[in-house]
Amino acid sequence: MTISASATDELLVEQQDRILVLTLNRPERLNAISRDMLEELSAKLVEANKDPDIRCMVLTGAGRGFCAGLDLVAVNEGGLGSRESARGQNRPRQLFDLRDAPINVMWNIDTPVVCAINGAAAGYGMDITLLADIRIAAKRAKMAAVTAKRNVVPESGGTWLLPRLIGWAKAAELYYRARTIDAEEALEIGLVNTVVPDAELLPTALEWANEIADNAPMAVQTTKRMMRMGLEESYDTAVDHLMVHLNSMFQSEDFEEGVRAFLERRKPQFTGR
Repeated sequence: MTISASATDELLVEQQDRILVLTLNRPERLNAISRDMLEELSAKLVEANKDPDIRCMVLTGAGRGFCAGLDLVAVNEGGLGSRESARGQNRPRQLFDLRDAPINVMWNIDTPVVCAINGAAAGYGMDITLLADIRIAAKRAKMAAVTAKRNVVPESGGTWLLPRLIGWAKAAELYYRARTIDAEEALEIGLVNTVVPDAELLPTALEWANEIADNAPMAVQTTKRMMRMGLEESYDTAVDHLMVHLNSMFQSEDFEEGVRAFLERRKPQFTGR
């Protein structure tokens, strides 16, 4: 299958064999999130997750920034919701429905996402990086937990994700002090997996993504789902769920291929069946 073209030039979509590269593309605004970018990012994440030929995604930004967060200029002008509309004027009364938002889509998909952080990630942009499975940072990358400087909160899952990734005390330090940290400090506290020279960022991300794609997709995606569900399960429940999945995987063609490749001392060729 082939992923469809992007409906907006604010999100670049490139399929490289089994890898889908998604690039936030508003470099003149440091890739600040617009409505079109939000909608298209969600759509492409869902489409790729349903495509059995896509085994990993790489998410990055164009230019010198990864994502500066929601576009505050558009917010101020009413593009994403002005102060007046936020107070409820001229708006229907309805419940929040965030099921199609990128932050929820990224959390719920089973296809792995590698985030190649090419520059500053702030606010919504930082939350997006936290939702990726793996974070690779360029040396110039920065993580900006600066919501308290704007009288807002990390509304996109950050307060749930960050303490689980780096611990309560360090998350509190970043959020309460509204700190911006460089790539090396992010590596030191376990917020990113590795730091590479700027020019090596995308090649490294693609290398890792291809290593993921070489493995059995059913095993990788099930492992991701079980890790996600395990955050809310007891140990006994998690083990029971794992055994249910394992029994069906023993019946798969990819399990047979994995055993044959091991016995024949060759690289397995998994098909996802």
